[in-house]
Amino acid sequence: MTEMRRIVVIDGMGGGIGRSLIEKAKAELEGVEIIAVGTNSAATSAMLKAGADFGATGENAVAYNAARAEYIVGVMGIVFANSMHGEISPKMAEAVATSPAHKILIPIDKCNVTVTGCSPVSIQLHVNEAVEKLRI
Repeated sequence: MTEMRRIVVIDGMGGGIGRSLIEKAKAELEGVEIIAVGTNSAATSAMLKAGADFGATGENAVAYNAARAEYIVGVMGIVFANSMHGEISPKMAEAVATSPAHKILIPIDKCNVTVTGCSPVSIQLHVNEAVEKLRI
């Protein structure tokens, strides 16, 4: 029996991007365990409804699960302290940035960060590309 790949999806606000990521990953990938980690309970709830295997909320949940993930997926703000309207604490950003997990980050323009070379395309196209990068 093969071991499940552990994917941690981190989202905040209403959890919409995390929900989209989880729905697509669950529909298209096999052998994955998806842990939804929300910066707030609304985000966690949305991701659990999308089919995440487990869910947790808050700063400690981000730090704990980031340290144990094989992949971390979310918007690029999860590596910047005080991004997402202050939902990402310095401890959360450090936990994600220093995790040995492979990070797949979706660029959004709400983090006061611009990544050159990224085209301004729809979030759904970014979600599709993120799930594609999870294929092995």
